[in-house]
Amino acid sequence: MSMSRRSNMDSDGVGSSIVLGRSELLRIRAEALRRGMWFKVLTQTERAMVDLAIKVVRGFIKGAMLAHLMRAVVAKLREAIESRFTRMVRENGRPLAARISRIAVAWGNRSAFLWSHDITFARYLAVLHMNLPEAPS
Repeated sequence: MSMSRRSNMDSDGVGSSIVLGRSELLRIRAEALRRGMWFKVLTQTERAMVDLAIKVVRGFIKGAMLAHLMRAVVAKLREAIESRFTRMVRENGRPLAARISRIAVAWGNRSAFLWSHDITFARYLAVLHMNLPEAPS
């Protein structure tokens, strides 16, 4: 087995193929802070573990227990960082793109058919949808 990749799963389902180093922890922490997920998603203990690992680790995490804990925390952060927007694109952006595409095709714009398959258009619409003010109840 190489040091950088392993294919087995830990007992809790967190893949052990993720090899973490100081640079990866710095990157994921910066991204989580930038997106406002660092304090929302992680407990104070988890944040302290990541911060301490960043200070102590040089290169890659070698200890099995620390690696296991860091993989779980990083997986939690990745899920929080990536899934919300991806979910918004799937649930809101793609249906809006399909609807707008159908309307434009009905108005005679034949090339608008491709809009429903354009991921960048769906992302744009998802961002618009996220920034719409809530309708009063």
